[in-house]
Amino acid sequence: MGQVTIYLEDEIEYKMRSAAKSMHLSQSKWIANLIKQKVVDEWPASVKNLAGAWKDFPALEEIRKLENVDLPREDL
Repeated sequence: MGQVTIYLEDEIEYKMRSAAKSMHLSQSKWIANLIKQKVVDEWPASVKNLAGAWKDFPALEEIRKLENVDLPREDL
């Protein structure tokens, strides 16, 4: 397991200590959890569950029909 040294401003360190304490975690574990959340390789379940949630969202075919439609351009 690797070790990392970080430098925090006093105010940020205080907030980090308070947050870790309120979650009953060591500061190291609290920071490690944040990093794990940021480097995850897949969408969280809460996002995956949104698939199909918008009933009035156009179908892919309908969206693609508009891809080749170009709007008139202004003369320069």
